[in-house]
Parts: sequence; structure tokens; C-alpha cells
Amino acid sequence: MKLSQLVAKPQLIKVELNDEEVIKEFGEPLEFYTYDRQPLDVFMKLANATENQGSTIIETVRDLILDEDGKKVLTDENMLPTSILMKAISKVTEMLGK
Repeated sequence: MKLSQLVAKPQLIKVELNDEEVIKEFGEPLEFYTYDRQPLDVFMKLANATENQGSTIIETVRDLILDEDGKKVLTDENMLPTSILMKAISKVTEMLGK
């Protein structure tokens, strides 16, 4: 197979946070969107980020946690509860690793 056959425009995909804690707290899964393909620099920023680089992680994740229209959910004025943000970061990084 040629690599050129794997090239495609990124598509928005729905991601669900549906673990027991989320269901217990909200009564239903929480959903957000992200692109199924990310630029290599985004992947590398997350892969190289450490606990001491929390701001780098947050800035990078702002571009990854989107609504159904592809608009950023996290802004300077709007932030998720920490527990949900951590779950969303974990889910996105897990997906990027595949």
C-alpha cells in the first residue's frame, strides 16, 4: 500500500466520557469532539509534556477539545471542572497514541 492512500483530511469525531464516575455525577455520558488526525507538532507537545509543563498541556488541549462544530470548548473565559478536564485530556492522549 502506498502512503498516499492513507492521507485524508481530518474529520471531527465524537468522543464520550462514559466511565462510572461521570455517569454517577451527570446521569449520562459527556461528549465532545476532536479531529481523528492531528498535526505532528500537537502530538509531540503532548508526548513531551511533563507534570511541570501543565500550561503546555492545557494550551495544546484547547485545540483538541471541540464542540460539534469544531469550535474550541476551552477558552480564556471558559474552563471545565478539573476532574472532567483530566478525563478529557486522558481520553484524547489515549486516542492519539493509537
